[in-house]
Amino acid sequence: MEFGNPILNIAIFLAFVVVTLVVVVRVSRTNTSAGDFYHGGRAFSGRQNGIAIAGDYLSAASFLGIVGAVALYGYDGLLYSVGFLVAWLVALLLVAEPLRNTGKYTMADVLSFRMRQRPVRTAAATSTLAVTFFYLLAQMAGAGALVSLLIGIEGRVGQSLVIAVVGVVMIAYVLIGGMKGTTWVQIIKAVLLITAVGVSTVWILALNGFNLSAMLGQAVDAHPEGSAILEPMLQYGTSGASKLGFVSLAIALVFGAAGLPHVLMRFYTVPTAKDARRSVVWAIALIGFFYLCTLVLGFAAAYMVGVDVIGTLPGGSNSAAPALAYALGGTVLMGIISAVAFATILAVVAGLTITASASFAHDIYNGVIKNGTADPKKEITVARRTAVVIGAVSIVGGILAAEQNVAFLVSLAFAIAASANLPSILYSLYWKRFNTRGSLWSIYGGLFSALFLITFSPVVTGSETAMIPGLDIAWFPLTNPAIVSVPLGFFLGWLGSVTSSERNDLKQAEMEVRSMTGAGAEKATVAH
Repeated sequence: MEFGNPILNIAIFLAFVVVTLVVVVRVSRTNTSAGDFYHGGRAFSGRQNGIAIAGDYLSAASFLGIVGAVALYGYDGLLYSVGFLVAWLVALLLVAEPLRNTGKYTMADVLSFRMRQRPVRTAAATSTLAVTFFYLLAQMAGAGALVSLLIGIEGRVGQSLVIAVVGVVMIAYVLIGGMKGTTWVQIIKAVLLITAVGVSTVWILALNGFNLSAMLGQAVDAHPEGSAILEPMLQYGTSGASKLGFVSLAIALVFGAAGLPHVLMRFYTVPTAKDARRSVVWAIALIGFFYLCTLVLGFAAAYMVGVDVIGTLPGGSNSAAPALAYALGGTVLMGIISAVAFATILAVVAGLTITASASFAHDIYNGVIKNGTADPKKEITVARRTAVVIGAVSIVGGILAAEQNVAFLVSLAFAIAASANLPSILYSLYWKRFNTRGSLWSIYGGLFSALFLITFSPVVTGSETAMIPGLDIAWFPLTNPAIVSVPLGFFLGWLGSVTSSERNDLKQAEMEVRSMTGAGAEKATVAH
């Protein structure tokens, strides 16, 4: 299947990069402090931050991976849409406002508030870097697939070069603009993505007389599995292990969002806790609309592009969305959709990178090495250097994971976030007995159990689609570890706390008042 004019495709993409880089450079002139670099000086309204959160959250996995998964597996592919959306209710109801009231720059500020600072900050930073790495893998894999389709590159060398270019541009966003620049890139990208997806969805429905049943009927007629695409378990099968895998994936998706460091960091970019709540409401509305659209786009791709054709495209199922755009509106629409998807990748990896670099500089360098006494300018220098290192590592990882479905890769990041971060966050905010040992056992136990099970799962070895297909050390049967690692994270947090006599009732009372009322929060956020 040949796709339009590569020169036009690249021109549209370059136009986005140039415009956003100009915005980042202009915004960077107002960066004068550590707070500006980390949280944009808390200068964003609830609506702006909500759009930026949607931009952060609607990644390559959401756009490329889910449309491809729905096209191939129908109902089962929609699990990603439903899981990613429902996850926001956990963030809204349990995490957003208390986290904003208690913290300053990073997730570790909250986790270490009433604990021993050094060990907890080290653990939180380690977890943040692990989650960020897996999320970056997904974005880089999506970039390779997308540009391969855009300019007709099929070899691994060409895809690897593309992934390297994405990494370099992403590093530039972070180094130049900090959180302010990254947030504006997220806002621009979110508006473009939701507009493009909304217009495409209306277009497809118009072709079917705005009759959803007629569109689903065409998908059923064209799909090799027929009406099975409208029923659950097509992808996962009906065996006991398959059903457990389905449940494990659902646990990761629903509980992962509230533990994603790059999403949690967005709650610090608004001036008040009320704005933090408003941010999440705006994000839910935009994200919900987007995921409703993926239903239409996925089933439309099944009959307008064809399941057999999708399987032969560079990048496989990740290329279903741009291929649908080509079938719908030819070269121009495909160029626009592909450029928006590429913009999505650039914006998300920039957000991930600034989160990881901030965590290392603020939590490890300042909090652990310098014991909280680091010069803010020196801390920012460390953060910038860290961003370069993270960019380089993500480029290598993205090259290795280039053939994996990006929605699936993100589900692994969600599993690690739900296992290592969420138990400690909820315990810190809501359980008086929680202490340093419980926090460390919860974070490290959840993190390493998830990583251990992923290493010995069919994701890494033992199958044709594995990252290392020539090796077979896969004894854990499920592709997602959440069904084991998430309960283990909660259990270890409880066990560590009840076996330690450490208590800090004064700090716990201060944290409870601050997280529930916001009293004293502004004082903590101004000081550095």
